[in-house]
Amino acid sequence: MRLTDYKNIIFDLGGVILNLDYQLTISAFEKLGSGDFEAKYSQLQQVDLFDEYERGEMSSSSFRKGIREVFGLSLSDEEIDTAWNAMLLDLPIERLQLLSDLRKTKNLVLLSNTNAIHINSFSDYLKEHHDTEDLSGYFDKLYYSFEMGMRKPELRIFQFVLDEQNYNPKETLFIDDSSQHIEAAQTLGVNTYLLRADKGETILDLF
Repeated sequence: MRLTDYKNIIFDLGGVILNLDYQLTISAFEKLGSGDFEAKYSQLQQVDLFDEYERGEMSSSSFRKGIREVFGLSLSDEEIDTAWNAMLLDLPIERLQLLSDLRKTKNLVLLSNTNAIHINSFSDYLKEHHDTEDLSGYFDKLYYSFEMGMRKPELRIFQFVLDEQNYNPKETLFIDDSSQHIEAAQTLGVNTYLLRADKGETILDLF
């Protein structure tokens, strides 16, 4: 990839910077008694409960209550949080080093569909493994869906980032591991790259 073609890079978090495995969360909830969790939650499609939580339209307490109601389970907050966070894996130091190098010559922002429970867990991981509370030292700004009231692939979230950062879409590269997010960004004229994390591809391979 010719980095000289782009002044700005928008990175997704899960599946691009942070390793994820959705199946671990699906399996965790199934072990807790939900036989149809995968039918209502996946990377490609999910019921309104998850979308609303990612937009910050409900509190974590309301989300946990929703999990109990949707799946008919009597679970503690801790059981729900542990199963929900099971998908969050590791963040190799080499990827942070790459971001540091890129930021010397590029404008970088993070744009992630995420939620308060995940970010709290991710923050704990960063403190333990990378001696930092968040990724603000690697990006010009962190854009989290639950703080913005919108989520990918809604066009408005991409337009918001472009406008706030004063990015020219033609000079901007968006990297994500979800095809529906890539297609949405392309609609606005943003250059894109679909990272095939499911095939073992990483941003280290890309750059």
